[in-house]
Amino acid sequence: MKATVCELKNSEDTLAEEWEKLVDHVRAEKSELVVLPEMPFARWVAHNRKVDPAVWHASVEMHDRGVSRFSALSPATVAGSRPVVRSGRRLNEAFLWDEKEGYRPVHHKYYLPDDEGWWEASWYERGEKEFTAVRTNQARIGFLLCTELWFNEHARAYGRQGAEVLICPRATGSFSTDKWIAGGKTAAVVSGAWCLSSNFSPTEADGMKWGGSGWIIEPEDGRVLGVTSQERPLLTLDIDLGAAHAAKETYPRYVVE
Repeated sequence: MKATVCELKNSEDTLAEEWEKLVDHVRAEKSELVVLPEMPFARWVAHNRKVDPAVWHASVEMHDRGVSRFSALSPATVAGSRPVVRSGRRLNEAFLWDEKEGYRPVHHKYYLPDDEGWWEASWYERGEKEFTAVRTNQARIGFLLCTELWFNEHARAYGRQGAEVLICPRATGSFSTDKWIAGGKTAAVVSGAWCLSSNFSPTEADGMKWGGSGWIIEPEDGRVLGVTSQERPLLTLDIDLGAAHAAKETYPRYVVE
């Protein structure tokens, strides 16, 4: 399966230009899966500790418009997260989109940080503690939204569910890039699944210094096969889903819990 990860600037001013480049890349590479950063279509709301419902709803509306852009990436499946309001609750919703089934919510972020630049628990609620792999027409997929990557029990559980791919949309800073890549490698190893992540490109806005470094990590030994950069913000590799099945039969995945 051809999979694309990316880093996009967290700027509404450059979104149209960057999106056009992403579309051109996906079409040229004939990508089958495209992973977007966490909440990619509006300025990161949780940079400010002061919660403003109007800002949240404006972000929801911008992401509504963002979903309408996905058809340009067809026939690829698009994966990411976005702000929503469900039954009166503000949530961070992981989704899948494809031409046949349209928009599919599949998970709501459960583990929420609440500190400088990432006041997420202040801005929105945690979802249910449900980590269930879902099937696309290409692969079985599990979501770990940013901070959820650090809770390895869920990566292991996805592996037991037969997940071939873990998708990790991120909004992480430049000061912690090495730590996040280490987390992605660990998630791949404990699950026996490919780990794919996209993030915001290194730009400074609202005091945020984003880390970029979207990655593709293989499932057996956690080797990093590719990382995005400012010079190469779009990365596509042909990943072997059979490698995820083979990895689950080897150490440490076979060890009985």
